[in-house]
Amino acid sequence: MKKKLPTPQKLPSGAYRCQVMIDGHRVSVVDDDAKTAQAKAVALQAGIVEQNKTPVKMTVSEALDRYIESKNAVLSPSTIYGYKKISKNRIKEISKIQIGELTQEKIQRWVNTLAKTKSPKTVADTHGLISAVLAEYRPSFVLRTTLPQKVKHEIAIPSESEVKAIMAACIGTKYELPIMLAIWLGLRESEILGLTWDSFDGENLRISKAIVIGEDGAVEKGTKSYSGTRTIRVPQYLIDLLNTYPHNGDHIVNMSGKAIYSGFSRICEKAGITHYRFHDLRHLNASVMLASGIPDKYSMKRMGHATSNMLKTVYQHTIKEKEKQYDDTIDSYFENLMKPDK
Repeated sequence: MKKKLPTPQKLPSGAYRCQVMIDGHRVSVVDDDAKTAQAKAVALQAGIVEQNKTPVKMTVSEALDRYIESKNAVLSPSTIYGYKKISKNRIKEISKIQIGELTQEKIQRWVNTLAKTKSPKTVADTHGLISAVLAEYRPSFVLRTTLPQKVKHEIAIPSESEVKAIMAACIGTKYELPIMLAIWLGLRESEILGLTWDSFDGENLRISKAIVIGEDGAVEKGTKSYSGTRTIRVPQYLIDLLNTYPHNGDHIVNMSGKAIYSGFSRICEKAGITHYRFHDLRHLNASVMLASGIPDKYSMKRMGHATSNMLKTVYQHTIKEKEKQYDDTIDSYFENLMKPDK
């Protein structure tokens, strides 16, 4: 009978973990690539590679910096920038400890301290990075850290009346195009900034680039994932807007992400509505598709998602007006059941 291969599990850090049993002990292998993690786990289980090799003599800080440097060419500049901020700001309590001397208790105490000032998600992401580093340089050390319980955050999206107010308030301003691209097409801010004039053929927009913030400022890169590269049909309103938009260089929208955020905040104030994040407009677009009965497969393609997980757990929020309609439909059904038969 063919032996079943260990199944890779995706960690909060984005890496993949495979677990195998060796001499009665569960051992984890972590790698950025799922198939590589699986292959390493199989090799470890088969004795092809040694489990208890002596850890590299480095402090946690040195190991983290070495790990970041080794991923510099394959990860997004914004991801590398985020890793470096973690190295600088979040590992003080364990930074000078030799990785060979690191214990579960020391890790747990560090996590406990971090949890006093950081959100559960921030703690989980930071711990996930350290876990990936240890998997690289001390693979026999299996972490069993207790992390703070994640808090479910309700993502706010503008109501239909608020969307109308935002659209009316932005018309004629330099923020109209980026705001409409987010509302109507569901584009990320980074994708809007990455749009160049050759991305627009007169009827469609080709989403293939993004501008993110790296260690040295704005950096152009590919889309967030393979699925992120896509072509979206442009409605006539946006075609007309693009055709009259100033051509100031190769990029369509020539402003920083900070400028867009500040401008959108002023538009919300002008519209007389509560403050929303610019990214909430993307949430809105996904919610409109959900409320309109658009199939997940199409929604995923339009928004540039590889799986429906993010769409279902984060982006699909029904609009409040639609919720009331659904409530009325349900109530009406049961109210009719309560009526006596004629």
